[in-house]
Amino acid sequence: MNYRPFGRKAGNPRILVAPLDWGLGHATRCIPVIYELLNQNAEVWLAGEGAHEILLKREFPGLSFLYLRGYRVKYGNSRLGLLRSMFIQAPQIHQAIKNENAWLKKAVETHHFDAVIADSRYGLFHSSVPCFFITHQLTIKTPFGKWSEKILQNRNYRFLNKFSECWVPDEEGEDNLAGELSHPSMLPVPPVHYIGYLSRLKKTDVCEQKGRLFISLSGPEPQRTAFENLIIRDIAHYRGKATIVRGLPGEANIIPSTNDIQFYNHLPAADMNNEIEKAEYVISRSGYSTIMDIAALRKKSILVATPGQTEQEYLANYLMKKKFAFCVDQDDFALREALENAAHFEYKLNDYIIPSKLSSFIGSLLSSLHNSR
Repeated sequence: MNYRPFGRKAGNPRILVAPLDWGLGHATRCIPVIYELLNQNAEVWLAGEGAHEILLKREFPGLSFLYLRGYRVKYGNSRLGLLRSMFIQAPQIHQAIKNENAWLKKAVETHHFDAVIADSRYGLFHSSVPCFFITHQLTIKTPFGKWSEKILQNRNYRFLNKFSECWVPDEEGEDNLAGELSHPSMLPVPPVHYIGYLSRLKKTDVCEQKGRLFISLSGPEPQRTAFENLIIRDIAHYRGKATIVRGLPGEANIIPSTNDIQFYNHLPAADMNNEIEKAEYVISRSGYSTIMDIAALRKKSILVATPGQTEQEYLANYLMKKKFAFCVDQDDFALREALENAAHFEYKLNDYIIPSKLSSFIGSLLSSLHNSR
């Protein structure tokens, strides 16, 4: 790697990190990247809005934060509704990409960033500054077959080809978590680096408690609330202990807890790490960032894909075949039956014990930026 910093000739490299605003997963998987940049003495700035801003400011209260409007995509109430919604919002998404590119040009001119790390934000490329695009979706799944996926991939690559590099948070070999999503038959033009799983969580010596559940309700509305309603319906009859995190870091309203069933709108990373490790099972959406967290802690899980979200539906099917997780459709979800089936499922989690590559990778990036000054 050989990158030429823009504008600044002294001080540690100034890096802008900006995650997409579709669910909290893009922000949470940037957290280990930000920590590693800080550990290696980079000056990190963050950008975003809404729940992502709240989450990142709580995790990194001392870092500079810039307001950057999100794509603000809304999901439908059903599979058909989601497809219709995404089609209607396509012009809005395209305009958001143009707007954030114009925003970045001004931000670079004002703040003199040496590099940009964009998690799935397609407009954060720059002609004079190295820009790195994080994604696990080099293939975008659709319900219409390979021909439509090819069209989407071509459109996707037109944006990716404007970046300096593409960073894929997955393994290159067979012990990967994203399957065809991160291992397409054709790669984009910029160098593609498989940087390993990105998780803010780490395995500790906290003891697992039999029958204890950790339930994550993160994800876009209205499906987040739909899944929450299913959990509330069933958890009242559960005889064990459970921790339920609603994925609403900026929400003031709370759901009352009991001695055995604890509700939280949000948990900091350390507390979430502790609660997940205590649980026998994790129940969550099959979002990719959550999957990487499950792999990091090697927990048995029950995954419920967001209806109509083809990426999550593909991951659920793929990972169930690989014995990584037990998966069930939302329309068929019932807590008691899901736990009974998971108890007889042959989990194979040890295949995903992979050393992190992030430290050496960030080290090479920062060293190249220093040497190019």
